[in-house]
Amino acid sequence: MSAPTLSTRKPSPAPRGHHRPAGRDSAREEFVRALRRNISAHGFLIGAVLCFSFFSWYPMVREFFLAFQKTEDGRTTWAGWSNLSYVFNDPAFWQAWRNTLLFTVLALVLGFAVPFVIAVVLNELRHAQGYLRLLVYLPVMLPPVASVLLFKYFYDPGYGLFNRIFEFLHLPAQQWLQDPDTSMLSVVIAATWMNMGGATLIYLAALQGIPGELYEAAELDGAGLLRTIWHVTIPQTRLILSLLLLMQIIATMQVFTEPFLLTNGAGPEGSTTTVVYLIYQYAFNFNNYGSAAALGLVLLVVLAGFSAVYVRLSRSSED
Repeated sequence: MSAPTLSTRKPSPAPRGHHRPAGRDSAREEFVRALRRNISAHGFLIGAVLCFSFFSWYPMVREFFLAFQKTEDGRTTWAGWSNLSYVFNDPAFWQAWRNTLLFTVLALVLGFAVPFVIAVVLNELRHAQGYLRLLVYLPVMLPPVASVLLFKYFYDPGYGLFNRIFEFLHLPAQQWLQDPDTSMLSVVIAATWMNMGGATLIYLAALQGIPGELYEAAELDGAGLLRTIWHVTIPQTRLILSLLLLMQIIATMQVFTEPFLLTNGAGPEGSTTTVVYLIYQYAFNFNNYGSAAALGLVLLVVLAGFSAVYVRLSRSSED
């Protein structure tokens, strides 16, 4: 019986044109799977970018060009610096900036400090904390117009709640919104009550993230309440405090709703005329859209410059 012999024939090569590297096929299949997996996410992202571009970036670019244009008889022509010159020479411009800065300072004294104090008090409570948090945040859930009209009723010189309280305490009644000396403070009080709920909850969340060992160490060192807040609470919430300070300054310098509804915008002797209300007057009362855009551009530059300086100083202090 003869032994089997091994065949020495080589396998025939695969036809040319039908050979594909396995690495290329796997990479392509992986790309297709990733594309199918993320197609919805990319769709939402593209939609968000388009909406943001249309409603945020386009108005900013359009405002920049409009600030150097004027429209007469339906024709738009370049006006150069005339709109900015008109704005800077308007006496209401400087009064609006003084009122806006006054509102910002008063809002920082009340609207920045009061939520932090309330958050510290809530953080120390052990009972009914959830109910009190809801109570503090309730004004934010109310429509702004309803809140402002409620305070307009409170400020009424005849039957308003505040004058009733003053009458009970045997204090003289006040012309809250009719007196130039108290009109801006009245607007600040209403704005603080309306907007402090969100800041209070943010502060409270930051306070609850502070390790308890730090408070225990401060207590062992004999530190009182104020020293504990100064040396433990404030340093541990420094980032949140800085961020909310910047956001509040930007928001308060764009105030419009409260003075517009409480004092019809200008207020007694123009005491509550703000920069944004002056923009509103230029655009919708005087039909001067070029000057309105120019004033808006000035406000944008001021806020951007302040934000840049603030961020630079914050980084320097951290370093």
